[in-house]
Amino acid sequence: MSEQHDCSREPGDAVPHILRKWLSPFRFWFTAPSWEHLLVLVMGALLSPGKRTVTACLRITGRAEVSNFAAYHQLLNRARWNPRTLAARLLSVIVARLVPEGPVVIGMDDTIERRWGQRIAARGIYRDPVRSSHGHFVKASGLRWLSFMVLSPVPWAKCIKALPVLTILCPSERHDQKKGRKHKLLTDWARQGVLQLCRWLPGREIIFVGDSSFAVHTLAAALPDTATLITRLRLDASLFAPPDQRHEHTLGRPAQKGRPLPKLKTLLKDAKTEWQRIVASSWYGKQTDKTLDVTSGTGLWYRRGTPPRPIRWVLVRDPSGRREPQAFMSTNVNLEPA
Repeated sequence: MSEQHDCSREPGDAVPHILRKWLSPFRFWFTAPSWEHLLVLVMGALLSPGKRTVTACLRITGRAEVSNFAAYHQLLNRARWNPRTLAARLLSVIVARLVPEGPVVIGMDDTIERRWGQRIAARGIYRDPVRSSHGHFVKASGLRWLSFMVLSPVPWAKCIKALPVLTILCPSERHDQKKGRKHKLLTDWARQGVLQLCRWLPGREIIFVGDSSFAVHTLAAALPDTATLITRLRLDASLFAPPDQRHEHTLGRPAQKGRPLPKLKTLLKDAKTEWQRIVASSWYGKQTDKTLDVTSGTGLWYRRGTPPRPIRWVLVRDPSGRREPQAFMSTNVNLEPA
């Protein structure tokens, strides 16, 4: 039998019981007035068909003309509550419910929230990922956000859902210069977010997944032993063999890397490369079988100034030739490519 939820409301209460129950794990960190305002905004965000602004949330819940409408706006810019504490609680709830055991897979991605207002101090000019292409560059003004999402199947869907648990604002370089602060790159914020999530899940194996923006040595070097980074890898990336064994009478500083390994783009054209044919059961969110050729190996990923990182690289090609070959890397060399 399906579970029955009580969606009724107390007389004069605009918020259903089921919503109060769902959000009850976060009640402790709000005062009574702020909590009631938060419930109304969450309900409005769920019901609003268009932009989820505070005004839209009040309008859809029938509170567009309430006398204390400013209190709902002040909840987001003046009320005292800690978003990081709530993010930690949200992560624990999602992991306990959907990933009680095994590795926790967390996706990383940045997005541009388009804004043009002069009073939005942290906004900057960025490449528009939607309207730009390989040969066409389009700029967009807005705020840059970095989101960390738990990637997990949910009971009511047949695909993996990305459930945001931590979102970080990445101010523009111009904004940091005005504030007299050192500018942090996207990967600097990613490193902080990765370390924070690892502290929130002590002892759990965490796999961080991101695009090529996060394929940087400093991020890989900062990972604790319980974390793994999986990203795209350049086809011309410099990989090296382990250094030769050091003997008793060997002079000089110990070598950090060995001989250079062939470039991945060279392996693509090499007739001696051994490929393994696999069938992926899910392809770009669709439950469909996709045939792929893969080959894999290990090597040292090295750049001067950072310690060498052993990685497993995976080279993927489409037998039909419709998609360009791609390379991926994992900081856990024991993971299998498929």
